[in-house]
Amino acid sequence: MSTHPNKLLRFWQELKRRRVIYVITVYASAAFVLIELVNNLTGPLNLPENLATIVIIILAVGFPVAIILSWLYDLTGEGFERTRPMDETTKEQAAKVPSAWKIATYVSFVVIIGLATLNIIGNGSKLRAGDIQSLVILPFENFTGDEQLDNMVASMHSLMIGDMGRISGLRVIGKTSSKIYQNVEKSASDIARELNVDGVVEATVTCLGDSVCMQFRLIHASGKEDQLWVGDYTEDKGEILNLYNRITQQIADEVMVELTPEERRLLNRKQTVDREALDDYLRSYAHWDDLSEEGIRKGIAYLDEALNKDPDWAPIYVGLAQLWAATVQFGYETPEIGMLKVFGYLDKAEELDPNYVDIHFNRAVFGTWLEWDLDKGEREFKKAIEINPSDAMSRIYYAHLLGTLQQTDEALIQGRMAVELEPLDPLIHGLYAVVLSNDRDWKAAMDQLEEALRLDPHNWFAKQIQDLIAFHLEDYDLVFQACSEFLPFPPTFFDTIQTIYHQQGVAMAYEKVIEEMEKRSYGVPLDISTRYSLLNQQEKVLEWLETGYQIHDTNMPYINTGFASFDSLYSDPRFIDILNKVGLPLPKE
Repeated sequence: MSTHPNKLLRFWQELKRRRVIYVITVYASAAFVLIELVNNLTGPLNLPENLATIVIIILAVGFPVAIILSWLYDLTGEGFERTRPMDETTKEQAAKVPSAWKIATYVSFVVIIGLATLNIIGNGSKLRAGDIQSLVILPFENFTGDEQLDNMVASMHSLMIGDMGRISGLRVIGKTSSKIYQNVEKSASDIARELNVDGVVEATVTCLGDSVCMQFRLIHASGKEDQLWVGDYTEDKGEILNLYNRITQQIADEVMVELTPEERRLLNRKQTVDREALDDYLRSYAHWDDLSEEGIRKGIAYLDEALNKDPDWAPIYVGLAQLWAATVQFGYETPEIGMLKVFGYLDKAEELDPNYVDIHFNRAVFGTWLEWDLDKGEREFKKAIEINPSDAMSRIYYAHLLGTLQQTDEALIQGRMAVELEPLDPLIHGLYAVVLSNDRDWKAAMDQLEEALRLDPHNWFAKQIQDLIAFHLEDYDLVFQACSEFLPFPPTFFDTIQTIYHQQGVAMAYEKVIEEMEKRSYGVPLDISTRYSLLNQQEKVLEWLETGYQIHDTNMPYINTGFASFDSLYSDPRFIDILNKVGLPLPKE
């Protein structure tokens, strides 16, 4: 008969006699408590992120040591004594176990079971993959003590949003909507609820010289606020792009978003920029929303300085391309001079960094509306969205292009996504109104215009197209109110229009408005032709469309969309000829 059972039984009794079983139980309980304590205090106390790993390693190494020591020694009232062999102990001595060991063992069992139960139950409240699919990066707080650095800190915030937006697994709120919360006293949960996001990133800048000192906090703001991660960084200013990449990867890891191989490659790429060039670039950024000639020229001057200091950083060239395009758009420079510079700068930028999203966005816009090359526009928009899925401007203008391509359903999808990315940007809402107009959903389009004007009562774009949408809705009082708000004509003119409207009707009054636009050379050909179309004056429409083609009106790609509403001309040979020359597909009936 096998003696193995007897040997196993004797070994088990020896483990109990030498208190090894009790030590294992107490050690496991203490280790469990210690690990949980470190995990729960690492974030709130800003402890090193790898502290939990270090503690686990130490406890793992200590475990066999504790077992060996418990086998060799007994803890008695007189201290540690070497454990006697079993044959040297009496039966009473072998069976006697101190009460303290028994109590400690029972307590340890209870602690282990309790903590295990809490972990099982509590797992429902812990962050899981997919819990955070969207976030907002709040405006950076300037804690440097120098208010003159406010604009530079704001520009750093915009750069961070662009960097984070490259993660396809996250919806990152755009800079316009984020900036609304500058100096706003609201909780992270309230902001998250208003923007319909799961997470909030807060950041402070405490030094901004040759080095940049920053702290970032990631908050899970669904329900109660949970701080998931906090990081303090001090980095050479010239390495700030690499710092942003590290932070982006860290946040992606914290929210358990899987990065694609291409995303990891781009985030691991090393980029260094001259410190002074970065300063000039950030100073220029503050002027990009200033559409006055002085503001645009000042922005160009800063970028020229940056270019002299670092000719190998692509964003400088893209910034110059955008500002020179603005000089042409607003008539501060001739197209012959301005656009030559634009394309030259974009070519150089793409040579340096083909994965910079703004290169492809600008090429898409220029390709679609300046060159009337719809294939190029679509190709470049797709590339821009591939690089930065959270780029709201790429999505909304791509929606406009899809409208000209007669892909209305896809255009609506892209438009909705743009609004989700920039829910507080009045321009995005105005542009989305055009997308909805392509589907002849005039009520929804008006809702978007009203939201744009709620966000910005003076929004020029929303006011410019409000009379068109109101006309389709037969809200003629609003038609003339909108005209009086966006057309720079004297108040006496609109007093006359109101008189004509009430005495002779809508058509007569609206025609007078259009004639005044012609007389004062206000508006491009598309503006005037769409308004004549509302009055069913098709000959006037065609004359202005032919003029638009001759002078290369950049808005001509809209003529086959529902927004323009030239439905009665879809079978007209002159209209079809213009469509063919612009390179547009025939509209769907």
